[in-house]
Amino acid sequence: MYDDILLPVAPGGKANDAIPHAVSLAQHYDATVHVVSAADNAVDTLAGPGTGAFSDRLEEAAEERVEAVTDELEAAGVETVGSVVRGDPLEVIENAIEDGADIVIMPSHTRRGLRRLLLGSVTEKVVRVASVPVVTVPMSDPDADGETAASTDGE
Repeated sequence: MYDDILLPVAPGGKANDAIPHAVSLAQHYDATVHVVSAADNAVDTLAGPGTGAFSDRLEEAAEERVEAVTDELEAAGVETVGSVVRGDPLEVIENAIEDGADIVIMPSHTRRGLRRLLLGSVTEKVVRVASVPVVTVPMSDPDADGETAASTDGE
């Protein structure tokens, strides 16, 4: 049923409660997990010339995150493919779906009110536009484990 599972991860993220779900589905269906991270190039447009160093750090953080997650998946015996793509996170995920993902597994934060309005949610947008099933996994309460919302994946 599922041969290719898409697991988007945020650059610099440290936690992702969706990883165990990806492992479980991949083991059950003998599927490959495609870990993708978008190095959002909007910062180049917004900040203008001279922002290359920031963009490079963002891409490096994305590469480190993809490597960490693929290592974790491989340690669980799951076949993985990792990639970092420059671009808008939503577009990167949409393109990965078009490239053959059968299902997407993403974390979801529980932002409310003004923070939700201002920050939006990549996960929420993917749910609205995806042509394949999207499994959303609520993230643990960041205050409970000492992490901040900015250090987790999915938004």
